[in-house]
Amino acid sequence: MRFLKLILILLFMAVPLIASAEKAKTIDELAKMYDSSRCKECHESIYKQWENSHHARPLMGVKGGLMLTPLATKGATAFSPDDPKKATIKNFPCFKCHLPQAITSAEDSVAVELAEALLAKDSTKVAKLQITCIVCHNTKAIIHKRELGEPKAGVLYSSKAVDSHPDGIFKKVEKSAIMKDSVYCGQCHGLGPNLEFDQAFQCANLYGSYLHSYIPSGASQTCMDCHMQKGDHLIAPNFNDDKGTSELLAKAISLDVQTLGYEWLLKAGTYVPKVVVNTKITTTAGHRIPDG
Repeated sequence: MRFLKLILILLFMAVPLIASAEKAKTIDELAKMYDSSRCKECHESIYKQWENSHHARPLMGVKGGLMLTPLATKGATAFSPDDPKKATIKNFPCFKCHLPQAITSAEDSVAVELAEALLAKDSTKVAKLQITCIVCHNTKAIIHKRELGEPKAGVLYSSKAVDSHPDGIFKKVEKSAIMKDSVYCGQCHGLGPNLEFDQAFQCANLYGSYLHSYIPSGASQTCMDCHMQKGDHLIAPNFNDDKGTSELLAKAISLDVQTLGYEWLLKAGTYVPKVVVNTKITTTAGHRIPDG
């Protein structure tokens, strides 16, 4: 009987250990779990494009800014903890899009470490958290999970299937039904308000604008048609590149300004200079600009 009790106690102790081992406890563990650096061995040009993209620095904002700092700062937002050591995954609703793997694969201790790093302005540590190849080609590759199930372990998803994939972990590539569809991008570049949280907030609305304005106008191009031409994984714009961003916006937005200058005769001998300015802005983009 004592032996049986001992076995049961050991099993009880082992189960939570096994469960917790499935999730990362530190930023380094989470970064390693989703590390895609080995992808560049075969996909060098694509990997270089990704390295310059915002997906490679989803928590860094523009020009190296630590965009999630308010979420770690006491009183700054409704989600901010009173003490960074009390931070949890739920304190960072932005993880929904900016670090979705944290929701499924990280313990609250990762949130604590991130909160402390943000307050300490530790850009090196924060930069380790990225939207990697694995996130896009596995974690987010299936949205109809009731019908198709969760993304399979050891399988990558792309626009076409590949029977044999030379990787030690992901040995197979299956076709994703959404990889070339704008709904794939819409998972993060969303509809606008995030109403599923206990404190709703407004965020990305590109996909909502695309669905409710661009498509009803009779247009049909996808996000990929414009932002991933020839498979470009930079997925422009890169807002750190002022020149490139300006050129891209110039292609999408035209501004026509017409002016009429005259003098208004207020009364005899009194002329008041006047100008009428007529402006017309036309956009060919598939969504409103700016987003947010």
